[in-house]
Amino acid sequence: MQFFVLLAQTGSLSGAARALDITPPAATKRLAQLENRLGVRLVNRTTRRISLTQEGTTYLHHARHILASIAEMEDAVTTAGQTLQGLIRVNSTLGFGRTTIAPLVSRFAKRHPGLEVQLDLTDKPVDLVAQGIDLAVRFGALPDQRLNARKLLSNRRFLCASPRYLAEHGTPAQLADLASHQCIIHRQNEDAFGLWRFIDAQHSEVVKVQGALSSNDGDVVLGWALDGHGILIRSQWDLDKYLKSGRLRQVLPQCRLPDADLYLYYPSKSHQSARVRAFIDFLAEQFAP
Repeated sequence: MQFFVLLAQTGSLSGAARALDITPPAATKRLAQLENRLGVRLVNRTTRRISLTQEGTTYLHHARHILASIAEMEDAVTTAGQTLQGLIRVNSTLGFGRTTIAPLVSRFAKRHPGLEVQLDLTDKPVDLVAQGIDLAVRFGALPDQRLNARKLLSNRRFLCASPRYLAEHGTPAQLADLASHQCIIHRQNEDAFGLWRFIDAQHSEVVKVQGALSSNDGDVVLGWALDGHGILIRSQWDLDKYLKSGRLRQVLPQCRLPDADLYLYYPSKSHQSARVRAFIDFLAEQFAP
């Protein structure tokens, strides 16, 4: 069951073989033995990828639940009063994961040397259930209603620019003024390019902006704003120290952007291991006011 779940996660026999540190022929043989024992075909094979048959999808669904129950049982009988052991798979965004989550993982690992933690960083949305990820630390609204969420931090978003840029190009007084300014665009996931949405109690307003610079990396666009290239949207978490030092100034403070609160997302409480619960509680403790 563990082999088949891993095969479904990697999407190929070669990927499963690398994860298990076995040869591809050994992985192929293991799948053939499983299918022969069950008497059904579990996957459709191509030269590069595999796809699950209907029987394979059913097997995967039950295998995940059974393995989760086994892990829960083992946690109950082995971790009481003992050190935490086993694997935790964590996902976060690239910039925030590097600067904030990775140091926290280091601190947690020192507390629990029996644990193995895999930290995957990507700005693209991930399917926690399909990829076998225990929890994700992300800014913004819940991406999947199948998931549970725990709020770690309230986090507003602001327009900002450097004093040099504002001195050279003027300070916008209303949203319509943004059309005549250079705006630095942070490309995120599938968001429409150059469309900024503002909200108030009654309605929302979408403003089309333009600028010479854009990037999918948050640290890059922040650096450009500090260098005086234009107006940028960033969160309070990123901006606080620059606003306090005066290197950036808030623009149009009366115009509210959607918040980007920080959340912990995880698939299920019912089959959550003691080690995952411990890590969730640790992160909540670190971000407590």
